[in-house]
Amino acid sequence: MKNVKVVSYGIGVIGRRLATHLLSKDGIEIVGAVDINPAIVGKDLGEVLGGEKIGVLISDDADEVLSTTKPDIVCHTTMSYVKQTYDQFAQILSHGVNCVSTCEELSYPYDTEEGAEYAKKLDKLAKEKGATLLGTGINPGFLMDTLPIVLTGPCTRVDDIYITRQMDAATRRIPFQKKIGAGLTIEEFRKKIDAHEITGHVGLEQSILMIADALGWELDEIKVDPVGPVVLDHDVASDAIEVPTGHNAGSMQMAYGKAGGKDLITMDFRAYIGAPEEFDSITIRGEPPINQRISPCVHGDYGTIAITANMIPTVIAAEPGFKTMKDLPLPHATPVHMRKYLK
Repeated sequence: MKNVKVVSYGIGVIGRRLATHLLSKDGIEIVGAVDINPAIVGKDLGEVLGGEKIGVLISDDADEVLSTTKPDIVCHTTMSYVKQTYDQFAQILSHGVNCVSTCEELSYPYDTEEGAEYAKKLDKLAKEKGATLLGTGINPGFLMDTLPIVLTGPCTRVDDIYITRQMDAATRRIPFQKKIGAGLTIEEFRKKIDAHEITGHVGLEQSILMIADALGWELDEIKVDPVGPVVLDHDVASDAIEVPTGHNAGSMQMAYGKAGGKDLITMDFRAYIGAPEEFDSITIRGEPPINQRISPCVHGDYGTIAITANMIPTVIAAEPGFKTMKDLPLPHATPVHMRKYLK
C-alpha cells in the first residue's frame, strides 16, 4: 500500500514530538517540513529530531514545499489563535492540500464574529480547492468537548454538564510550568496576568460552544473567569521549580455556558505543581446520570500528538471544507497501516 504523504508545518516542541511519532507509524511518510526558526532552517528533520538523517530538509518556504512534495495532508503545529494562523491555513488550502492543526481556537472558532468570519472564509477556500481543514488536539478537541458530547449519547435528558481537568504541572514541560506562573509570588503572578504574559488555557469558550451546538442548546452567555493563582499551605517543587508556601503553584480557571439563568455547561481547569491527583472528569446530570473519570488525566502533549495523527485518515477522507470534531466520525487509534483507514 502507498504511504500517506505528510508535511510537518511547525517544528517546535509539539511539532517535533508529532513528527517523531509520525516517523514511527506504519504507512506515514514525511515528505516535507516547514518552520521559520533560522536555527533549524536548512537542517535535516531527522537530525533536528535527535535521530538519523531522513533526507527531508526544513524549509521556511511553505509554498515551495507544498508545490514540490504534493502531500496528502499537512500536520500544522504553530500558534494558538486563528488570527495568527489564518494566512498559513489559506496558503495550505490554496494548494489543495488537506490540513489537521493543533491551533486551539480553530477547534471551534465561532465564539466571536471575527472567528466565525475566518471560519467562513476558510470553509469557502477549502471547498473551492477540494481540501479539508480540521482543528483538534487533546483539549480543546477531545477531553472537554468531543468526549462529553459522545457521553450524552445514552441520555434521554441532559440537565447540565460539569467538566474538570486537573493536572500536576510537575509532570509537564518546564515551559508549561513557567507559562502558568509556577513559583512566582502572587504579586508577580498578577502583574504577568495584567501584562498578558500569562493567558490561561486557550479553548474553554470553544469547547463550551461546541457542546452547546451539538446538543442544540442556545446559550445566553459564555462567561470565562479571570485566570487565578493556586496557593498551597505547604512547599512543593518540580525538578525545575521550587514553590514555597504562599507562592503561586500554577493556575486555575472556570468557564460557564449559561442559559435561562442556569449554568448548563461548566468548565473547571486546574494545572499546578503539587496537585494531589491528576484526573479528567465529566459529570452529566440527566436521565440517566453519567459520571466518567480518567485517572490519571490524559497527558496533554502525548494526547495532542496522538489525536492529531489519528485524525489524518479521517480528514483525508472527509468532504472538502472546514470541519470541527463534532462534524466528523468518532476518533480512534490507528495502530496499523494508515491506508487501511482510508475508505
